Amino acid sequence: MQRVLRPRHEHDAMIDLASNDYLGLSRHPEVIDGAIEAVRAWGAGSTGSRLVTGDTDAHQQLEQELAAFTGAATGLVFATGYAANLGAVTALSDRDTLVVSDRTNHASLVDACRLSRARTEIVAHRDLDAMRDALEERDEERALLVTDSVFSADGDLAPLRAMHAICRATDAVLIADEAHGVGVRGDGGRGLLQECGLAGEPDVIITLTLSKALGSQGGMVLADEKVRDHLINTARSFIFDTGLAPASVGAARAALRVLRREPERATAVLDHARALAAAADVTEIPESAVVSVVLGDAATAVAAAERCAALGVRVGCFRPPSVPAGTSRLRLTARADLTTHEIDTVVEVLRAVLGENR
Repeated sequence: MQRVLRPRHEHDAMIDLASNDYLGLSRHPEVIDGAIEAVRAWGAGSTGSRLVTGDTDAHQQLEQELAAFTGAATGLVFATGYAANLGAVTALSDRDTLVVSDRTNHASLVDACRLSRARTEIVAHRDLDAMRDALEERDEERALLVTDSVFSADGDLAPLRAMHAICRATDAVLIADEAHGVGVRGDGGRGLLQECGLAGEPDVIITLTLSKALGSQGGMVLADEKVRDHLINTARSFIFDTGLAPASVGAARAALRVLRREPERATAVLDHARALAAAADVTEIPESAVVSVVLGDAATAVAAAERCAALGVRVGCFRPPSVPAGTSRLRLTARADLTTHEIDTVVEVLRAVLGENR
């Protein structure tokens, strides 16, 4: 079944349960103003790689502010979250490194493993025994254990405390992608690693994107100064990529200010996710903004998504190769700014559509 582009229109009236704008900040007036002010100060583009002309005071301020918010020592801004994952994994591995990766990790981590020169061991989803065995039995001197903190298709959580304990016992480094964790999990949205007490640990590296809960665009690696310096000098997706545009930097900084001031937004996301799960008869209590409604074959999932759209609700539709065959699904994403009226409408639509497909 062919994928097609479906452009949004400027005055789109559909209720959005498909985007990753978890905190509803992409259209927040302060966030828009932050982007505009940055453009006026620095121009429309960053003009070059960050090592040439693409670095600004605003880039470095964003790094400091987001590191302080999440509990990390420092950070490094990349042009995208995808580039951040590529840069972190490839720059911190070589032919004498084992990389252990969860089977359901995001494509950016999968591609990072493929591009690294390291031997990669793929383990079953959240299989702690397999992770431990791979790390204990390795011949390589160095090892990385890479994972999403919140998995994008199912919305479930990585067992980060147990994974970190395994890393400590086997002299490995944990790299966790907080793309779906920051803004939703942790104290006021500070992320799952902060919630687990692991942010700032010397053997923990955080990657994330600015394009989800923070409503902007770009990526970040959060670690200590030594790792930051190493990435600046060795991460190809940092060295050779044009720096993040000033508008995105300004928008992300403004979004972070709003989140600091309004930490209840993170709580609202999980509250709304529970309402969506109840409407879709999903028995598991959501642990993130993502509510996964497995329908089986791809045609059924696509038809259900199209029916929701016809009734005014946009939902995500995941099918192979994004998910395994036979597990095609609707992927519903909760937003902090959903109104009571919108939630009531969504409940009616989901019950009508899913009743037709079950």
